[in-house]
Amino acid sequence: MERRVEDGLRQHGLTRIGWCILLALEEERLTRPSEIATFVGIDRTGTSRALRQLEDAGLISRRIGEGDRRNTDVQITAKGREVMTAAMPLCSENMCHFSKKLTPEEEHELLRILGKLRDGETG
Repeated sequence: MERRVEDGLRQHGLTRIGWCILLALEEERLTRPSEIATFVGIDRTGTSRALRQLEDAGLISRRIGEGDRRNTDVQITAKGREVMTAAMPLCSENMCHFSKKLTPEEEHELLRILGKLRDGETG
C-alpha cells in the first residue's frame, strides 16, 4: 500500500510522510511539531527534516513563537493546499483499490484491529 501511494505522491513532489504532515495541518488542524510527529508516527528528528523539506518546497511555513521562542507554529501554505488538492484523488483511489479486496465485514474487522493496535488495547 505504501509503495503504491508513494509512487503516485512522487508525481506531486511529495513523500508519504510529507502527505501525512499536510493532512495533519489541513484536516486535523495541528500546528505544533510535537503534535504532528505524534499524528504521523515519527520522531521529532524525522519531523524536523520533513518540515524543512516541505518548507523549502513552499508547501508549509513555520513561525517561531513570540512569547516562547521554543515553540514553533506550522501552517500549510496556499501552494501546499493546491498540491494536497491535486494529490487527494490519488490517495482516495489508493484506499478504494485496497478496500475493494475486502468484504465489508473484513474491512470493518481490519479497522477494528488497527484501532486496537493504535490505542494500545489488550485482550
